[in-house]
Amino acid sequence: MKALKIPCILIHVVLILVCLRTQICYGQDYPDAESPPAPPAPPPGQDLCNGIFLTYNFMGRELLYPHLKNASAQAWAFKAMATVVNAGSDELKAWKLFVGFRHREILVSASGATIIDGGDFPAAVGNGTTFVGNPQADLKTAIETAGDYPQISAQIEIKGTQFGVKPPTIPMPKSLKLVNDGYLCPAAKNDGSYMYTCCKKDPKFKAPPVKGTKFAPRQNGDLLLSYDVMQAYGNNYLAQVTMENEHPLGRLDHWNLTWEWQNNEFISQMRGAFTHKKDISGCLYGPAGKYYKEFDFSQVVNCEKKPIISDLPATYFNDTKLGKLPYCCRNGSLLPKLMDESKATSVFQLTVFKLPPHDNRTALVPPMKWQIRGDLNPNYRCGPPIRVEPTEFPDPSGLQSTTTAVASWQVVCNITKSEIKQSSCCVSFSAYYNESIIPCPTCACGCPDPEKCNPKAKAMLLPSEALLVPFSNRTNKVVAWAGLKHLPIPKPLPCPDNCGVSINWHVSTDYKDGWTARVTLFNWDTLPFEDWFLAVKMDKAFDGYENVYSFNGTRLPNKENKTLFFQGLEGLNYLVGLTNGTRPGEPQVPGKQQSVISFLKKKTPNIDVQRGDGFPAKVYFNGEECALPKDFPKRDAAHKSAVNIVLIIFITVLTFVLIQDR
Repeated sequence: MKALKIPCILIHVVLILVCLRTQICYGQDYPDAESPPAPPAPPPGQDLCNGIFLTYNFMGRELLYPHLKNASAQAWAFKAMATVVNAGSDELKAWKLFVGFRHREILVSASGATIIDGGDFPAAVGNGTTFVGNPQADLKTAIETAGDYPQISAQIEIKGTQFGVKPPTIPMPKSLKLVNDGYLCPAAKNDGSYMYTCCKKDPKFKAPPVKGTKFAPRQNGDLLLSYDVMQAYGNNYLAQVTMENEHPLGRLDHWNLTWEWQNNEFISQMRGAFTHKKDISGCLYGPAGKYYKEFDFSQVVNCEKKPIISDLPATYFNDTKLGKLPYCCRNGSLLPKLMDESKATSVFQLTVFKLPPHDNRTALVPPMKWQIRGDLNPNYRCGPPIRVEPTEFPDPSGLQSTTTAVASWQVVCNITKSEIKQSSCCVSFSAYYNESIIPCPTCACGCPDPEKCNPKAKAMLLPSEALLVPFSNRTNKVVAWAGLKHLPIPKPLPCPDNCGVSINWHVSTDYKDGWTARVTLFNWDTLPFEDWFLAVKMDKAFDGYENVYSFNGTRLPNKENKTLFFQGLEGLNYLVGLTNGTRPGEPQVPGKQQSVISFLKKKTPNIDVQRGDGFPAKVYFNGEECALPKDFPKRDAAHKSAVNIVLIIFITVLTFVLIQDR
């Protein structure tokens, strides 16, 4: 059998077709790996925004136990996503996003951000809350990043609990806005489970001049804290914390400062302050112990994630190991600059050890969630640490030069008045034209035991001698006084004010050219108050202030506040605490200081002292606003009768003289 002969040209054609088919199949099975995927479509509304684009996306909820028939009381677990996108031409420093929650929300977590008051989760935010970036506080522009979305945007994954709003209604926030200075945000548009707004720069806003820097400008506030890294090494650094009191009525006594470390840091040494707890177990059995295997943790100051730090007593000021720092060691006192500018600043230093991957000298992360508290002081709410221009310090050698910190962060704290927080002091009113004293309000400083008294009953009028005895010894006096004045006696009796400090404002005289008041401070606590101060807001009598005789007194610089500032004379600025009576069984005696204050009517010709113009609108003790009565003393019957008798006698005498003349 002859072999089959295939022409060569036919073989060549077949080979070419096979090659072509192979290339075509290759192209179909394996797409070009270098071609980028299509970018995701921007959220609705973002294409039209040339500013800061904000969104809130409600992602769903689940019914929580217990299951209730009352829809308004039913709890739901919800998830949401909030975003901040810099679609403008200027970098956004330290962004702050306010979400107007309104369904009694309780946040459990918020990744990518921190709530501005620095509190822990769970956090009640039913009246809205402000988020700040953590760790990404600044948002660059698309221009300088070639549109790198992670650098120009921030996402906040929100989880929490909310109440009410029965399906199918979607529980959306009331508002959404950027609260950075210099931005205007229109009302957010709501589209079902999605709401958005575009914030633009306010053309009328004039920012204070700052030198060109890549850091955010320093802000003003009531209490300014600075976290300055003074020296940086591979696995540790030396930091200095400076606190400056900028509020004329702000004050801290025995301050306690706390924050939260972000990356398992621990404090190895400290000067000018101390931590409340020294427990090395957190280091030994935690990540620090695994990394620093040969480290002697017995000398470590603190290993807690949230240390509590306090100022040292004055006896440590010259201690070469723990003290020897300017503005340290004053037992936690931070006074207003108006009292003593040298005592308006506190400083301490600490050595901080770090762990991988932050174990190089340039990886510096400040602690977050700053909080500060004091005894009988205003309530401060602190923002997040913001990176600012490195702080400059005078050269320690005394030369005319400055040294600069390696890195600096600023924390701004402002005084806030909590709706829940009770007062720590209260005021009573009295006057020469009324025998009764209007006492401090019932439960002005809380009611720890409301079952034994009536927390809703109005406080009963007092005789003058009752001011000098503790509330527990006033009952008989108050009941007897009510019977004498034919006043109702509620059953059960009203609860006490429960205040550690009370102040009595007594209108002493009222004459043609002026009038006087006597103010008395009572300390019902066993702890004394050193360097105390008192501030009174006199809406109608401020301009007539003349003098105070047993205190130092002055007007606050801002005349719009109409506030008078008083403090003890040098050597007499110590308000002692509660002491025992001179004899066994006698009531305890409060610490007391008082002074007369004089006013002139020349600059306040329309003032009506006896109708309430002679009483303060607000009173502050050591920066804490005190609870005031709602009523003023009125001219009582006895005083009116005395005046009428004098008038009758005068008319009788005058009539008699006229008759004699005839």
